[in-house]
Amino acid sequence: MESFENKAKLSQLTTKQNALNLQIENLSAQRSLIEKTIKTAEENYTSEKQSFDNWVQTRKTLGSPDKDQEVIDRAKRLDEIHKIKDAWKVKLEAKQTEIETVSKQNIALQKLVNDEKTEAENKFDSAVKHYDLKVFLIRLFIVAPILALGIFFFIRYRRHKFWPLYFGFTLFAFYAFFFGLVPYLPSYGGYIRYTVGIIVSGGLGYYAIKTIGKYIEDKQAELQVSTEERSKKVQMEVAEKALENHYCPSCGKDFIIKKWALPIKGQEIELQYVTTDFCRYCGLELFSNCKKCENKNFAHLPFCSSCGTKTSKD
Repeated sequence: MESFENKAKLSQLTTKQNALNLQIENLSAQRSLIEKTIKTAEENYTSEKQSFDNWVQTRKTLGSPDKDQEVIDRAKRLDEIHKIKDAWKVKLEAKQTEIETVSKQNIALQKLVNDEKTEAENKFDSAVKHYDLKVFLIRLFIVAPILALGIFFFIRYRRHKFWPLYFGFTLFAFYAFFFGLVPYLPSYGGYIRYTVGIIVSGGLGYYAIKTIGKYIEDKQAELQVSTEERSKKVQMEVAEKALENHYCPSCGKDFIIKKWALPIKGQEIELQYVTTDFCRYCGLELFSNCKKCENKNFAHLPFCSSCGTKTSKD
């Protein structure tokens, strides 16, 4: 921040301040000396008055003190001491006024110094904001194409045979955005950060709603196709997972109607399940009998689990 200060002007103001401070110190020292003088004068006056009172009391017993010239002389001396004390008090008030005047000048100079430093701080803050904006724009120039390419890959190639590579680049793009760009967003009271958050949240929300809506539409359209056509589209991995988790590979509904426990060999319990050959929600064939051994198999797996014969699906 010192590089934004007007060093010549601050040096001039500081020199004046130092001179005023030195003047205030000298005036304060003079005031202290006057205060000590006044204190000494007050002590002298008190001592002289006490002596005078005692002397007058003594003279009353001996003669007429009112006509005594010595009494008059001592009274005049006492008045002179009092006048000296008053004169020093006048000097003290004048010195105090002078100190206050110089102090006001010093305060005015300090205000000028503060104003100059405030102006330097404002220039410094403006330069810092400009620098931060420059850093942000440079990072934006680097990160924006990466982010745009990552979003493009995610939308266009998420079903590609090399989708893990595209998805990995998309994750890297989001990492570059949130860790390489967002921390350098200019604040401006937080409005830019809030705006970016709203835009990102709105974009992700719109994509999520659109994806879910498309999924529901695809499922509804899929249910309009005949069970034979849907059965042909079921992949082996999906069929294995559907059988393991007992749900229809087309609509995702549980194909177990009910289950109960039967006692076997005393305390041991065996669970019995009841299933259907066709899905009771979408009508897809789930289980079929082997043409060779009549063993019941999951209709979407390629071979019979009993004799190994290919199923009718293949």
